[in-house]
Amino acid sequence: MKQVPLVNLPIPSDTTPPAQEIMASQKASYSFEPEKDGTFRRYGGPMNTESYDRIDENPYFLVGRDPLSTFSIDVDTASYANVRRFIGLGELPPKDAVRLEEFINYFPYSYPAPDSETPFSVTTEVASSPWNEAYRLMRIGLKGKEIEWNKRMPSNLVFLIDVSGSMEDPNKLPLLKKSVELLVENLSAKDHVAMVVYAGASGVVLNSTSGDQKEKIKSALNELSAGGSTNGGEGIELAYKIAKENFISGGLNRVILATDGDFNVGTTGEGDLTRLIEEKAKTGVFLSVLGYGMGNIKDSTLEKLADKGNGNYAYIDSLLEAKKVLVEEMGGTLYTIAKDVKIQVEFNPATVKAYRLVGYENRMLRHEDFNDDKKDAGDIGAGHTVTAFYEIVPVGAEVPVGKVDGLKYQKTESKQVVPSDDLVTVKLRYKEPSGSTSKLLEKVVKDSHQSFEQASTDFKFASTVASFGMLLRDSSFKGKIGFDQVITWAKENLGEDRGGYRHEFVRLVEAAKGLKR
Repeated sequence: MKQVPLVNLPIPSDTTPPAQEIMASQKASYSFEPEKDGTFRRYGGPMNTESYDRIDENPYFLVGRDPLSTFSIDVDTASYANVRRFIGLGELPPKDAVRLEEFINYFPYSYPAPDSETPFSVTTEVASSPWNEAYRLMRIGLKGKEIEWNKRMPSNLVFLIDVSGSMEDPNKLPLLKKSVELLVENLSAKDHVAMVVYAGASGVVLNSTSGDQKEKIKSALNELSAGGSTNGGEGIELAYKIAKENFISGGLNRVILATDGDFNVGTTGEGDLTRLIEEKAKTGVFLSVLGYGMGNIKDSTLEKLADKGNGNYAYIDSLLEAKKVLVEEMGGTLYTIAKDVKIQVEFNPATVKAYRLVGYENRMLRHEDFNDDKKDAGDIGAGHTVTAFYEIVPVGAEVPVGKVDGLKYQKTESKQVVPSDDLVTVKLRYKEPSGSTSKLLEKVVKDSHQSFEQASTDFKFASTVASFGMLLRDSSFKGKIGFDQVITWAKENLGEDRGGYRHEFVRLVEAAKGLKR
C-alpha cells in the first residue's frame, strides 16, 4: 500500500459539491408533518428535545489578581458541523450550540511538524485583536505528529451502534451505515472490527473480524434496522467487554459510539454514563463518539462521554462530513499520540494588564490540576491541529473589568514584579498514550508588535472563524464586527484550503447573514 499520512488518506470521491448544494439537498430532505396531536416531528423524532449545556463566556481576568490560566485542550469539532446543519435548514442555532474552540479546531492549519522527541509541536503568534485594536491576540497552536499508513499500529475497533427507534430517520442510521463503510474501506488485515448494537436490548452482530474481510463487515452493517427504546448503558458495557476480549497490546483499542444520544432506558443518568466511560478508559480502551440526526440530539451528553473516554466527538451531518472525519482525518480521529494534554499560561504583569481565553469554557481546570497527573484532560490524535486564542489587554489600556471595594481587614501589598519584556510563558503537560506520568514543555512568548493585517493567513482565518462564532452567540466581546467583515476576512485568508473547507465557510457565513432569530 502506498505510504501516505493518515491525515491525507485519499477521499473516495474527487468531486465535492459546493456548500449551497449540500444545504439545498439537506433542506429539501427534511420534512415537517403534523402529528395527530398537533405536534411536529422531524424524520420521526420530536422537534424540541435537543439539549445543550449552558455556556457562560470566559471574562477578562486581571493579571494582578490571577496571573495563571489553566485549561485542557479540546479536539472536538461537533459544534461547527451541528451549527452548519441549523444554517442549512434556514435557522440560526441556539447560542449554547456554538462552542468557539470547536469552530476554530474544525479547520486544519499549517503548523510545523514536531521533531522526533515530542509527539506534537507548539507554535505561538501575537497580533492586534480584530475585535479591539488596542488589545493583542495571542494564538497557541499544536500539531500532532503524523503516522504513515503502513506503519500504523494494528487496531481493535468495536462499533457501538444505536439502532433504537429514534435512529430510523434518513440522516441517522442510513447515513451512519454509509459513514462506517467509508472507514472500513481503509482497513487492512492488521485491523479487526466488531459490531455491537443496542436498543431495548444489546447484542453482538459481528464478532471481531479481520479488516480485509470487507464484504462480511459491510453485510453485517447493512442488515441493521432501527426499532425500540435505548439502553445505552447496557450497550456500552457490552462494547467494552468485546474490546477487552480482543485487546491488542501496543495497538489501537477503541470503541466508536454512533448515536443521536437519546439514552432513555437503562443507565440513563448522565453522571452514571460518564463515570462508566471514565472507568473503562483506564483499561486502555478509548472512546470516539459520532453524533447523528436532528430533533433529539443530546449534544451535551455526547460531548461529556467523549471527554471522559479519552476520545473525540464529531457530528456527522452529511456523507461529506463522514469522509472528513473518518477518511481524511482518520489518524486524528482514531490514533491518540498524546493524552491528558493541559496548557497553563502565566501572564507577565509588566506587559499584560488583563486577559481572557476565547472559548474552552467547559475545559477550564484549577491551577493545581496542571501538575496533578491524576486529573484527566484532552487528547490529541495523529496529525491533529489544536488552536487556542487569548485576547490580551496590554498595560496602559482600558480593561472592562468590574471594580471591587478596598478590603477592610487586609492591606493590598504591591507585589514585586520581575523586570522582563516577556508577554507570557506557556507550559504544557502531556502523557504518552499508555503512560501515567506527564512530561513538561515550556515556551516563552514575546510580542512582535505586528498588526492584524501583518499576521499569518492561518492566524487571520482562525480569528475570523472565532468572530463568526461570537456573532452567532451575540457575544458581548465581539466589538463592532459584523457578518460583512467576517466574509471579507475569510475571503482574504483562504490559503491553500485543501478540501475546500474555507470556501465552504464563506458560503456558510453568507447564508447565516440573511437569517434572523
